Amino acid sequence: MITLPESIRVFERGWLSSNNVLLVDDTCAALVDTGYATHAPQTVALVLQSLGARPLDLIVNTHLHSDHCGGNALLQSAWPCRTAIPASEADAVRHWDETRLTFRATGQRCERFTFTETISPGAQLRLGALDWQVLGAPGHDPHSLMLYCEDERILISADALWENGFGVIFPELEGESGFAEEQAVLEAIAKLDVRLVIPGHGSPFTNVEQALERAFSRVAWLRADPARNAKNALKVLIVFKLLEVRAMSFNTLLQMLDDAAAMHAAAAMLKPRGEWSTLVHTIVEELAAKTGPLEIDGERVVARQA
Repeated sequence: MITLPESIRVFERGWLSSNNVLLVDDTCAALVDTGYATHAPQTVALVLQSLGARPLDLIVNTHLHSDHCGGNALLQSAWPCRTAIPASEADAVRHWDETRLTFRATGQRCERFTFTETISPGAQLRLGALDWQVLGAPGHDPHSLMLYCEDERILISADALWENGFGVIFPELEGESGFAEEQAVLEAIAKLDVRLVIPGHGSPFTNVEQALERAFSRVAWLRADPARNAKNALKVLIVFKLLEVRAMSFNTLLQMLDDAAAMHAAAAMLKPRGEWSTLVHTIVEELAAKTGPLEIDGERVVARQA
């Protein structure tokens, strides 16, 4: 049975939005990660339902992928809350540099938000009447962070460790190192005394050792053939977009491969440009097989009803 301190509440979301972690004590009500833009009104409603008349004081973003910070802007408009982001992303957010931010590159969206402070590995945070150590978690994203509470042996792992894997290793799509960093983060987690992981996606879990074994195995599998990471990235990004818009034509999906840099890079690792139409059809067919997340309706791809 999963037991959390009374000061922590987890809003488990679907795969379009990351989980939100609400930590409340006498001095601060803080939300770690805010989900995707499509679900921002629901995120505000969940926080409001939990806090009542009390305001949200602080947003903490583990990293700035759109499914983790897409609710920032609406939450900031609902409450005059402080917002802490990874320090290495400060300039990109301050100038809203869409080349450095990942939203356009992944074919996703995020309403512009601001920040009041930054956090870096080694920082200490007091949230939910608990002390949290900020840990670096590059691999999935070079700027990503985790939060670790030694007293309660709880790790908020974002996308560095899920019960069955971890997030796409995006740096490898651009020819940057990511597998080695993910391996190092998993090794660092293995050295911590962790009884409970609150992941960025999926339910909180206590079978930490088994999750780490699966994650180590997956890193090795991806490193053996980087095209596997590229194919997984393309699948994830296509499904994500379909969960948002619900239906798209094959031609629109194909256009996204040209317009979204991360999708373009993943496709280029798999097939020459002239074969991308076949590539998209093959991937969608795999995603539509059996009880997969997508369905094919003539020349359209449709997200399967949950």
